[in-house]
Amino acid sequence: MIGIAPDDVRPADIDETPRKGEPPRAYAVRMAEEKNAAVVAHPGEAVLTADTVVAAGRRILGKPTEEGEAAGFLRLLSGRRHMVITAAALRLGGRIWRRRSETRVTFKRLSEAEIAAYLASGEWAGKAGGYAIQGMAAAFAPAINGSWTGVVGLPLAETAGMLEAAGFPVWETRS
Repeated sequence: MIGIAPDDVRPADIDETPRKGEPPRAYAVRMAEEKNAAVVAHPGEAVLTADTVVAAGRRILGKPTEEGEAAGFLRLLSGRRHMVITAAALRLGGRIWRRRSETRVTFKRLSEAEIAAYLASGEWAGKAGGYAIQGMAAAFAPAINGSWTGVVGLPLAETAGMLEAAGFPVWETRS
């Protein structure tokens, strides 16, 4: 969206299990930092990592492993507000920049028919909290207070700020 594309995408092989009693904010930051440390970078390469956490109170709603778990998440979020926390980390050489975005999302009360249709779409798979705000689930959220791109998974205002701080010309005119 801001005109910057990665040269490469490298998965970070880490254990993403929350620690016992770990609060959602701390978990998101830890995941972004651990992912960043796990990615090997060659000299001059920047590594950008992020992690998005959907939190219902202090409960972390991860990526559901099956449809029944996704249905449970959607029922839990139905008719209530929840927090989406996305932490990002940018490493260049020995330097690291960190940012965190917090967005309060309000879901309308969901009918069983809406939940069933959403589950049938498959959009829930691989998504924190079991939904993708950039897809059909946008119709579930009458109010978002914060960063929409943070809910999608990479808060662009914060990311652009880190890239600029690291010397990447985000706002340079491109021809």
